[in-house]
Amino acid sequence: MPGAVKEGSRPPWVGLAAAVWVQVVGGSSSCFTLYSTSLKSVLGYSQQQLTMLGVANDIGENLGMIPGVLCNRFPPWLVLLIGGGACFLGYGLIWLAVSETVFGLPYWLLWIALCIATNSCAWLGTGVLVTNMRNFPLSRGTVAGILKGYGGLSAAVYTEIYTGVLRNSPMKLLLFLTLGIPTICVAMMYFVRPCTPSLEDDASEHGHFLFTQIASVALGLYLLTSIVLDDVLSLNSTISYILFGIMILLLMAPLAIPLKMTLYPRPKKVSLIGPSSSSDKLYTADSDNSEPLLAASSSTTNLGDFQEADESSDVDILLAEGEGAVKKKRRPKRGEDFEFRQALIKADFWLLFLVFFLGVGSGVTVLNNLAQIGIASGVNDTTILLCLFSFCNFVGRLGGGAVSEYFVRWKMLPRPIWMVCTQIIMVGTYVLFASAIYGTLYASIALLGICFGVQFSVMVPTASELFGLKHFGLIYNFILLGNPLGALLFSGLLAGYVYDQEAARQEQMGLSDGSTCLGPECFRITFLVLAGVCSLGTLLSIILTVRIRPVYQMLYAGGSFRLPSSSH
Repeated sequence: MPGAVKEGSRPPWVGLAAAVWVQVVGGSSSCFTLYSTSLKSVLGYSQQQLTMLGVANDIGENLGMIPGVLCNRFPPWLVLLIGGGACFLGYGLIWLAVSETVFGLPYWLLWIALCIATNSCAWLGTGVLVTNMRNFPLSRGTVAGILKGYGGLSAAVYTEIYTGVLRNSPMKLLLFLTLGIPTICVAMMYFVRPCTPSLEDDASEHGHFLFTQIASVALGLYLLTSIVLDDVLSLNSTISYILFGIMILLLMAPLAIPLKMTLYPRPKKVSLIGPSSSSDKLYTADSDNSEPLLAASSSTTNLGDFQEADESSDVDILLAEGEGAVKKKRRPKRGEDFEFRQALIKADFWLLFLVFFLGVGSGVTVLNNLAQIGIASGVNDTTILLCLFSFCNFVGRLGGGAVSEYFVRWKMLPRPIWMVCTQIIMVGTYVLFASAIYGTLYASIALLGICFGVQFSVMVPTASELFGLKHFGLIYNFILLGNPLGALLFSGLLAGYVYDQEAARQEQMGLSDGSTCLGPECFRITFLVLAGVCSLGTLLSIILTVRIRPVYQMLYAGGSFRLPSSSH
């Protein structure tokens, strides 16, 4: 693999720190709420047209099949560069429309532009997630939780920039998305690179991950506090810029790990193995099995090289005894590396897809309509709602990764059990939304944000554990399609239609102007349907958990991740 480095060196941690920045800026789709009101007022769209733009927002964000395939063929820096280019093109066109620099752009063109703009999230997220999970294959849940957690904080970061630096200007925000994201991608793409993974549990590595998790929690609490203070106290420009500078420093905190490794390097271990056998073989993660996978003469020199064709080197193709016939290559078992077409015929794959679709698809409906939900409930400043959802989404993503990693290592508890728990909570949360009890809006949004985040951070490592890392980018991005599919069905076709019907009824009664709906009836039917959807998701996630429990008992029998012995 070009650019591969020795295991235990600093570049994997430098790459993780750079990936944090890419994940944060790559969450631009989450700030749709910040400029959606301007799209509606400046361009004169109805709520259903606006929700269909929200569907475009989600389709673009999750349409990652192409980057999922190309991440095995192109280096990460090229994947990030393509993402930055898509961001520049898509958001640039939307900025031209909202700023009225160009008049009369058709609705369908802006719909496509938003798809292209948010598709940059798929390129950026796939590039950094696949690379870092391969760089840290024994800590998949932790890495997924950290990166998805920072991605969940992106809405709060953009809200801080929007309220503090850009002074609540949607046009300035769109211009920042157009120019700022590609600039950061170009600055960071050199550091996100594949490295030889360490295949042994390391106490210092656990400490480094803990530090990164604490730094992300500190950033999340800081963002929540500063945005609330800015809303309550109306801070002046100087203080806002100071708060923005502190946020930048907190985002740089993960760089402390490679800096510490540079200033205080660990003494090198003295190898007791002779030079003839110390580096000429590649070994699997199973320390009890010293059988080599590949010889040094192969162009593949580390476990992270997933770009080489596997058919010609598959050890399952053996010469049969007797007349020299070739033994058929057996199908992979759960826990081994699946090709995409092999995963598609597995019941576990479709169960995971449906559980994710029902949980995240319902949650994204609330996220896309958050501004309108707040206005209907009498909340004037809906940026607070977005910040709260973003922070709780971050807590769910980070906590889901860390908690599931702990229980899977020490109790061999399948990760989807946490999808069961959160979807049960989501059922109650949607009923709470529908009941519109006074004072419960913020609590409901907080609970939903946490559950929404857990769905992401659990799905990612589960997919890699069931179907391997070799084609993980493609498999993971296919499952992500459950997000825009849910947005289309539950947000575009259900929530937008119900909202517009209620707004029209209120206009006839003289209660509103027809473009805005007020009161709990605007979304009550939607919330009750979503409660039923998550009830079905709970049942399916229970079935999935029971089915794959033997897989986790095999992979984590020794207290840490080990490849199945048959995969050798």
